[in-house]
Amino acid sequence: LQDVIRKFKENSITTVITLDRFGAVATYKSDERIILAWPYELDKIVDPTGAGDAFGAGIVSVLYKKKDFEFEDFSGTAQEIPIQEQVLMLHYMSALSSRPLTGQWISYREIPGASFYFSTFVKRAIDPLKNVFGQNLAGFSIAASQLNGKAIAFGDAGFEFDILPKVPLQLILYAGDEEFPAEANILFDETIGEILSPEDIAWLAGMVVYRLITISKSNPPL
Repeated sequence: LQDVIRKFKENSITTVITLDRFGAVATYKSDERIILAWPYELDKIVDPTGAGDAFGAGIVSVLYKKKDFEFEDFSGTAQEIPIQEQVLMLHYMSALSSRPLTGQWISYREIPGASFYFSTFVKRAIDPLKNVFGQNLAGFSIAASQLNGKAIAFGDAGFEFDILPKVPLQLILYAGDEEFPAEANILFDETIGEILSPEDIAWLAGMVVYRLITISKSNPPL
């Protein structure tokens, strides 16, 4: 994908490449910048039939009405994406392989080369997960459902998330009590190391956990 984007930019070609339900990436003429558009989050999707055609029709309609753009024309309608998420998406798009998921789940420590980043992973993802939700499994379950998580039969509460195509992860919580503290684990398909670096994986897990925390804070108290 990076080679395709570079070719378009070298030839000053405007292009929009859809990433299925994960949004789109676009280039505009010879501008060095890349537009990353996240999709709008909807509470309920009734039927996606024709969504791609409607997306294309909307772009063609705008281009027909306005023959020329400035890059800044896009800034008013696009949500600013944190730089780390932009980097993560570009790494993901450049390394996505055709190998199917194996269904074999592994911990972060089992990812090749991940031992160096393990303490960072714990601080970014594991600790926030168990500290915020270890005594609030109901809040975790509600927030995970709102983030399209699928309940799994692991721990006291567990959910699987399809964050990106071929990048699922599982968040598992073990509730704490007066005698034992809460524990948490995050699992990945064993192919994750072929797509993202250990540092990217730590960032990705942290992003998911903090999205859940943000959603939980916006929900009414139980």
